[in-house]
Amino acid sequence: MALDARSRPALSIVAPCFNEEQGIEEFHRRMTAAAQAAVGSDYEFVLLNDGSTDRTWAIMADLVRRDPHVVAINLSRRHGHQLAITAGLYTCRGERILTIDADLQDPPELLGEMWRLMQRADADVVYGLRRERQGEGVLKRGSAALFYRLMRRIGYADLPVDAGDFRLMTRRVLDILNSMPEQHRFIRGMVSWIGLRQVPIVYDRAPRHAGESNYPLARMIGLAFDALTSFSIMPLRLASYLGLVLGVLSILALGYTLGSWALGRVVEGWTSLLTVVLILGSTQLILFGLLGEYVGRMYLETKRRPLFVIDQVLTQDGASADQHGAARERATVPGDV
Repeated sequence: MALDARSRPALSIVAPCFNEEQGIEEFHRRMTAAAQAAVGSDYEFVLLNDGSTDRTWAIMADLVRRDPHVVAINLSRRHGHQLAITAGLYTCRGERILTIDADLQDPPELLGEMWRLMQRADADVVYGLRRERQGEGVLKRGSAALFYRLMRRIGYADLPVDAGDFRLMTRRVLDILNSMPEQHRFIRGMVSWIGLRQVPIVYDRAPRHAGESNYPLARMIGLAFDALTSFSIMPLRLASYLGLVLGVLSILALGYTLGSWALGRVVEGWTSLLTVVLILGSTQLILFGLLGEYVGRMYLETKRRPLFVIDQVLTQDGASADQHGAARERATVPGDV
């Protein structure tokens, strides 16, 4: 049955989708079964089309016609995984919110256990902790392990190692999360930064059900850099330390040069001089580039552009669609999303 537009469902399932035509039907089937086992019919299923170029949106529209619990949201273009999740978090209405990818690497069947753990531990967040990452290459597993451990070393967020965006959170956490307006979003780090009571649930991550990964190496590096610059100024401090070390070495080199000149042992030629110039010049360019990344992010934040733009919201219930579509109005107000 359709949800009353005035009520707030017990559960919202937020799932960003990009070119998932091969697996979205199976994801809907398994996720629906898990939701019904956990909360009965008191849930909504928020699917977000993040600029797909295949039949993903058409399949979403068909799911809306067949299932009154489904809310299909079409973003105006591809905004990226983190902003697609953000759009879903702004539009969902549930008391508890599950964020999960539609590729079935994270098991929907774990919802019931996460729900019971949240109640038993009186937790605000239950996050999935990956024990095994099946179907992923050595490079991806190694880079992910290095990233999480690096963030714990130099980042300010107490980021759990090997945890992704698969998590169940309360409305209290969601309201705090939605109040954070930054453009370059790293949601798992932002949730960790909030604090409160967060508990893990360990699981084995499966290979993709169908299709190819939408997170190639370049996107992973971009996400890692967003995470690093969002939660730490340590790269700038490292630049200062490196500058200090080079300054000391330069003073030593100057002493050596003056000593050689005083003793009349000046070395003729330009090789050593050019080498020093190249080292110092390239180091300065790297440091200026690093500083520019932070300045560029500050520049983008000051623009106060909306985080996302919603093109269309589909539900079986027109009143419910209006309520979900209110996020579209908020998305057009700079700084309000």
